[in-house]
Amino acid sequence: MRPDRLGALCRLPLRARIRRHLRPRRPRRAGLSALNVLVNLLRGALIGVTEIIPGVSGGTIALLIGVYETLIDSAGHLVRGVVRAAVDTVRGQGLQRAREHFAQVRWGVVMPVGIGMLLAIVVAARIVAPLVEAHPIASRALFAGLIAVSLIVPARMLGARWQVRDYAIAVPAAILSFVLTGLPSANDADPSPIAILVSAAVAVCALVLPGVSGSFVLVTTGMYEPTLRALNSLDFGYIALFAIGAITGLALFVQVLLWLLTKHRRVTLALMTGIMAGSLRALWPWQSEDRELLWASGDVVGPALWFLLGAAIVGALLIAEGLLVRRALRTAPGAHPTP
Repeated sequence: MRPDRLGALCRLPLRARIRRHLRPRRPRRAGLSALNVLVNLLRGALIGVTEIIPGVSGGTIALLIGVYETLIDSAGHLVRGVVRAAVDTVRGQGLQRAREHFAQVRWGVVMPVGIGMLLAIVVAARIVAPLVEAHPIASRALFAGLIAVSLIVPARMLGARWQVRDYAIAVPAAILSFVLTGLPSANDADPSPIAILVSAAVAVCALVLPGVSGSFVLVTTGMYEPTLRALNSLDFGYIALFAIGAITGLALFVQVLLWLLTKHRRVTLALMTGIMAGSLRALWPWQSEDRELLWASGDVVGPALWFLLGAAIVGALLIAEGLLVRRALRTAPGAHPTP
């Protein structure tokens, strides 16, 4: 295969590369379908767990495990289908156009990922959050390793060679993200319904955008601890308001993000890279309660090892992705063996 063709293929999303170049697959067996459901449940659980941790982006994890574009595309069709169903029902035009959008949703991926994510959020609120609170330095070091290496993902999607325009977008975004993540968090022990709705809408936007942590948005607005308490105590009133705000934010933001990725893909990816780089400030292991950065002190080796562990986890995922892509290219129709 020619180097220019190989470079072009490598800039495509992983799933697009594989779908485009693999031979048609045989019908899946029931056992394999069950395995796919289990894998997607675990993917959703991983996204849900990371969304509990401030500074860690569920969107980044979705990008790394290969379901980000599927979820975004499906969410877009789902939102358009719901809107179309409501509008056409009022106009007496039936549900045909809404069904067309619903048919484009990858339900086999969206449903198990969504279920796994919701279950993981409920469980993680009881298990992971106390661990993070008990070991903040080690936790932040681990998550910093995860996010630092994950910068490769959007940067690589831009292509092998960055242009001056890409740096002009990424660097200011990184600076702005660095400043914003250093702002002291608000404190609201008894939030109003409006505050819950608005915070949820903004937080779900962060979930959709890789590099931005939804739970960190809640920390900034003072809604993190109240939301965890609501999950642990099963405060259904609070949870219902939060869900309404999240659905509203998702309906508004997904359309914008889809448009950006379609019309301004390079600019959007450069912006994502900068935001992810700047957000690393929130994960510096040594910092005060007001997010003031402190010099490394005490046990430095332990946090360094946790950082390396996080980096190794993401690095292993990226290596596995590279091997999968090369295997797909070798078995693609019309591919020529390289000497």
